[in-house]
Amino acid sequence: MEISIRDIEGIKIGQVENADAGTGCTVVLSETGFRAGVDVRGGGPASRETQLLNPLMAADAINAIVLGGGSAFGLGASSGVMDYLEEQGVGFDVGVTHVPLVVQSDLFDLTVGDTFTRPDAKMGYEAARIAFEGPNYKDGNYGAGCGATVGKILGMDYCMKTGIGSYAVQIGELKLGAIVAVNALGDIFDKDGRQIAGLLTEDKKSLRSTIDVMKSNLQVVENKFVGNTTIAIIITNGKFVKPQLCKIAGMAHDGMARAIRPVHTTADGDSIYAVSAGEVAVDQDVVGALAADVLGEAIVRAVENAEGAYGFPAAKDL
Repeated sequence: MEISIRDIEGIKIGQVENADAGTGCTVVLSETGFRAGVDVRGGGPASRETQLLNPLMAADAINAIVLGGGSAFGLGASSGVMDYLEEQGVGFDVGVTHVPLVVQSDLFDLTVGDTFTRPDAKMGYEAARIAFEGPNYKDGNYGAGCGATVGKILGMDYCMKTGIGSYAVQIGELKLGAIVAVNALGDIFDKDGRQIAGLLTEDKKSLRSTIDVMKSNLQVVENKFVGNTTIAIIITNGKFVKPQLCKIAGMAHDGMARAIRPVHTTADGDSIYAVSAGEVAVDQDVVGALAADVLGEAIVRAVENAEGAYGFPAAKDL
């Protein structure tokens, strides 16, 4: 049955956005820490400390994952999350203080609102505080999805507004969900294969195919439009360790590939984290297969809940 992403115990989610500037961040955290893995498929990721999630690295658990806008400029938001968590005594005990372990991935929204306003330490601190004191997650033009757009093979003139979306299910004791900020070069499709967002036609009243436009010109493009990247977190109460979570994240990319076409291009930085925040014994491959399904639906929810903004129409406007 469907549940809210907020119904998965062990994690807290806070979001802050600057609607005027068209950017924001979403923080998923735990004061006790959670196990996590990552799989990066896009050619241009903007990330911080993701190497902590390499199975060869020593860290068994981390304290927070930040999804943000601002491209590489926005990676400073993690510093604010660390500041807040340190004040709460959260993190790896090094004797003189606690060092919070925080990873981050950002999408490119610099061409949406104010180019020079990006998520920073102050915004990250506030998002972490909200996660602790009054978790406020909701789908739409919020957090990391504030400046998200799709369908940008021809630049910003024919793209559409999207946002951040979530979807979660419960099967017996297992709870599994996804959060995703959808900011792709390509088009978005629902589970029936129907295009629901992406590249607009010349009159901006309907949709056309990004793949068809790409096929019409096979010449090498040295500097593709790079304002992209879809970033996601799979969250489960299933009990897994880091190598298993890296595999689950990899399997979840199947859901991204079903919902976004094309995907994982050199102009995208598509990254998926997988988080284990519980102790339910469940088969890894079952969770990986379901993760692809919930991520695909979360991508659709990000499109359906977005509001047109910054001159870009949303799906509900067509």
